[in-house]
Amino acid sequence: MASYDLSGKNALVTGSTSGIGKATAMMLADNGARVVVAGRDKERGMAVVDAIRSRGGEAEFIPADLHDAASAKELAHRAEETVGPIDILVNNAGIAAFGPTEDFPEETFDAIMATDVKAPFYLVSELAPAMAARGSGAVVNVSSVAGSIALANSAVYGASKSALNQLTRNWAAEYGRRGVRVNAVSPGPVRTPMSAEAGESVNELVEQTPAGYMAAPEQIAAAITYLASDESSYTQGTILDVDGGRRAV
Repeated sequence: MASYDLSGKNALVTGSTSGIGKATAMMLADNGARVVVAGRDKERGMAVVDAIRSRGGEAEFIPADLHDAASAKELAHRAEETVGPIDILVNNAGIAAFGPTEDFPEETFDAIMATDVKAPFYLVSELAPAMAARGSGAVVNVSSVAGSIALANSAVYGASKSALNQLTRNWAAEYGRRGVRVNAVSPGPVRTPMSAEAGESVNELVEQTPAGYMAAPEQIAAAITYLASDESSYTQGTILDVDGGRRAV
């Protein structure tokens, strides 16, 4: 894996108690960032913090159940109180549920949109203005190939990630000239608890992917770390496909 100099940077990674978020928190810390690990499960969160500290990194855990504007704003404030100004925000927390449109529960629809769209929106609304005032910062949104291609039984999840892609572009236009870079990664099939819940649809996606296998969380974390670093200083408003080539075919 490439190495980047993130020393002196404070990073907030949502949904970082497992999967892509955990791998990202650890990789950012390995590259020198002080990381706020945020998620619903305190035991898993502290395990990530302990793993980071055992490797010589700096990390703190803040419990967070992101489901509305208030919970997003509270996390932003607590993170800044804990480690200081946030330089890197990784919007990774998300909910996925799959099923036919005609049977899709309204409460599940609302939960997906609240966590996958509303929470990132209000985290950015709280943290990006301060980044802009300092003249630097990076926001990386974790999207999905489902936001760019049509997948059966994925209408709501795909719509939430498509919305996040558009927010990424809009925020780049809004904050880019003030020094805040906003980008997204768009993973394909990744070995995470969420992909396990998707069942056979994930296996079908793997079969359609030129790479021919399911990615490890660290492969997605590597792309996120690049976009969070100054090495991607001229990259703005990009949806970076890290999908094994699925969107290309």
